[in-house]
Amino acid sequence: MTAYRYPDSHVFYRKLGRTFPRIVRGEGCWLIDEDGKRYLDAVGGAYVANLGHASAEIADAMAQQARLFGYLSGTAFTHGPVEELARELAATLPGDMDKLYFLSSGSEAVEAALKLARQYWVEWGKPEKHEIIALAPAYHGNTLLALSASAREQYQTMFRDWLVDVHRVPASYPYRCRCRGDDPACRVCSGAVLEEAITRIGASRVAAFIAEPVGGSSTGASTPRPEYFRRVREICDRHQVLFIADEILCGAGRTGTWWAIEPYGAVPDLMTLGKGISGGYAALSAVAAPERIIDVIANGSGSFLHAQTFSHHPMACAAGLAAVRHLKRHKLVERCAALGGVLQERLAALRELPHVGDVRGRGLLAGIEFVEDKGTRAALPRAARFAESFTEAAQQAGLVVWPNVGHADGTNGDLVMVAPPFIVTEQEIDEIVRRFAEALDATLKSGQPSAVSSGERS
Repeated sequence: MTAYRYPDSHVFYRKLGRTFPRIVRGEGCWLIDEDGKRYLDAVGGAYVANLGHASAEIADAMAQQARLFGYLSGTAFTHGPVEELARELAATLPGDMDKLYFLSSGSEAVEAALKLARQYWVEWGKPEKHEIIALAPAYHGNTLLALSASAREQYQTMFRDWLVDVHRVPASYPYRCRCRGDDPACRVCSGAVLEEAITRIGASRVAAFIAEPVGGSSTGASTPRPEYFRRVREICDRHQVLFIADEILCGAGRTGTWWAIEPYGAVPDLMTLGKGISGGYAALSAVAAPERIIDVIANGSGSFLHAQTFSHHPMACAAGLAAVRHLKRHKLVERCAALGGVLQERLAALRELPHVGDVRGRGLLAGIEFVEDKGTRAALPRAARFAESFTEAAQQAGLVVWPNVGHADGTNGDLVMVAPPFIVTEQEIDEIVRRFAEALDATLKSGQPSAVSSGERS
């Protein structure tokens, strides 16, 4: 039997110390490997497969485009898929954002958005505005500028000498805040820390503030107070700072509205889009911007200085166009909102299980945080590698989830994320909960965490 692991295969795998099941087909929310084992994909691979697996409609659209042409340079030509996809997405975007620059990955989109913010200020005649403010915890990607904006110590350590300095303010993270998100006067939960940071750095030097409207894996689908982003918008306006909403993970309907920023009543200056905008059928991301931003460049140098070979790619845009139209035609964003209520309700029962400190989220995006002590919210020891062990146990139980670590203090903290396709059924949600409990039981029986018998308080 073939062993799909390093170094037995010619593939340079993303993890070099494990064997990978070989998936041969998908069916809706399920993946099937070559041995016939079925996996309930409770996180859409990486928050991507919002339409489910094996959509003939998307495959046909891509094949049709491939028969016409596969690649054009965005510096020389435009084409139907990119024009139509931009129009379809623009109709969903908040406020005055209606121009889209298409790329391949979320990291690329964040890199491009930050560079666009910088170029905007230079061409506006304010070249001194170059500082970036981001949240901690936060994650925005792995290219060097995007990684610089990410508060992931375990990712940054090896590349620190190549990263730029980014200013950080504490993220609104109710579960780990002293006020639990209940105090409107809290400096962190109100957003006041952002204004303090801008004042300390000097507003004349700050180019942009970047944040996810609903936390991704770094804060486990944590949501701020309802007024938080309205306050952010006011602060950014007052100090002439561009607000970038990173919707790579939480956008495209994942939280029950087209864009996670919508319920807050705040409109960003730039947005990054990705993951679900193509349903995972092609590598596709985008930066959304309003004319008021682009006009400064159009009337100046005349070109955004972010060349990418595969930007505005016809095949990727064809997949995105088919995916976005599918979302609209089948009202899957509305379905996400309805099934999201079911998911959050059913997952809430997991709070009764050992070491489950919190369950939170919005729509079909949820985070389950593990702790050593429920009363004190003390993190599990990092040496226990609990999130990783649980994720492996879940896969053995036929459940795919996404782990995250380090959110408690930069090193410690364990959680997993659930983000099933929008076509998930109530029965499949119940199966997610059942398999989750089974995996947790298996993890604890295996001896994880080492402090399991330490007298945890419920």
